[in-house]
Amino acid sequence: MAITAGSLLNSVAASQQQTLSSNYIDFTSTATAGWAQQYLPDLMEKEAEVFGNRTISGFLAQVGAEESMTSDQVVWSEQSRLHLSYVCTVDADGDTNGTLTITTDIDGNALTTTHGIRTNDVVLIAQSGVVVKALVVETPTSAVVTVEPYATAALSTLSDGTATVLVIGSEYGKGQKYTDNTGTFEADKRTALTPTFKSFTNKPIIMKDYYEISGSDASQVGWVEVSGEEGQNGYLWYLKAEGDTRARFTDYLEMSMLEAEKTAAASIIGFGDNGQIRGAADAGADGAGTEGLFAAIESRGNVTSGVTGVNAATDLAEFDAILAEFDNQGAIEENMMFVNRATSLAMDDMLASMNSYGAGGTSYGVFDNSEDMALNLGFSGFRRGSYDFYKSDMRYLNDKATRGGINDRAGSAAIRGVIIPAGVSSVYDQALGKNLKRPFLHVRYRASQTDDRKMKTWVTGSVGAATSALDAMQIHYLSERCLVTQAANNFMLMK
Repeated sequence: MAITAGSLLNSVAASQQQTLSSNYIDFTSTATAGWAQQYLPDLMEKEAEVFGNRTISGFLAQVGAEESMTSDQVVWSEQSRLHLSYVCTVDADGDTNGTLTITTDIDGNALTTTHGIRTNDVVLIAQSGVVVKALVVETPTSAVVTVEPYATAALSTLSDGTATVLVIGSEYGKGQKYTDNTGTFEADKRTALTPTFKSFTNKPIIMKDYYEISGSDASQVGWVEVSGEEGQNGYLWYLKAEGDTRARFTDYLEMSMLEAEKTAAASIIGFGDNGQIRGAADAGADGAGTEGLFAAIESRGNVTSGVTGVNAATDLAEFDAILAEFDNQGAIEENMMFVNRATSLAMDDMLASMNSYGAGGTSYGVFDNSEDMALNLGFSGFRRGSYDFYKSDMRYLNDKATRGGINDRAGSAAIRGVIIPAGVSSVYDQALGKNLKRPFLHVRYRASQTDDRKMKTWVTGSVGAATSALDAMQIHYLSERCLVTQAANNFMLMK
């Protein structure tokens, strides 16, 4: 019987430590399994982290809180202004009387007969540099209010047109009874004022993602040691890939809460009972989208474009305008600014220019700041007027792979930063039926005793604990959440 030797046998060992054609594996030969070099490569087994920390999540964790919910929407109410101030149209009939037609409240919301001005109220009427004090003599059940000025010929100083009216108190004569809106005396009655409030709603959105690797690849050991933001490390590539998928999904949770927007009434985007996209005729309450932070501020808050239109709030004039607007709103003293790099540096330059020595160089000798000391040319916060501002860079606005790259092409629509009030606000929760103290920003996620959808993860397939006949491992991620932006009138979006 003849024995035929194989052609791909091991190399012949040499008696001395020398390189011979017969004692090393030829990595370049297709006849020797396709290796590529003469010797084993000098492999750097640690993966290089060239982008630093690639995740952008953490912003909402700093400024808000998270709370569970069980419904398809969250409803909250916000208090109205305490004092009665309106925009009106003046019709000055003469020196002794005139009428004011109430059009909107001071924030521009349309009104007709729902104003709170009553007979015998004392009001201030301001128009074009003129302020007139007058007594209300009649407020019929309409938008028209009849007034008489305290000063002779005062109404003649007003022109027919738009004015602002403010109730500052009331005045009655001796023994004068209350009157109804038409001036008719009544025994013990005056029209009562009922506090008003505004209700807002938001709905959660469902986000999903998954990672899959075949059973064969899951058992293969790679050559490169990997690590990642989610703590993954080792020599199995699927650990790296799964961790990156999880980190990306975590970022999606935050980016959605910042950027999301509700569908318009006539939008074609909506979801039916079968989960499919529907037509415009059905895009009602089940419409897609949710109200994110930026959309909430643009619709209910304040927006500044800065003096130059490039970087918002980079000089004191612009900050003073911001303070004036905050005075018009809640006047919350402590505020946090999350800005991109350009705006942050511009603020540093603005604050440094306030130093009288800044133009000629650094200030030596102040607080032992010698010329040998490493200089800190950045500012983490400052106080202007009665307001404190704490500044922090926002990675999401800087990273080219996130909003930073969008801002490069967005022009005047670019978002440079956001100013968020610190602390908590009191809000009436209609689901619980009581007032609660909550952060101005907080995330609501769907959860019950049996299913927590804050960040839900599960594994399917036959790798590890087998759950199906699929020769692969699938890792699923799901979350159902929305953002509640309370008192958006105290927020400022910087464009």
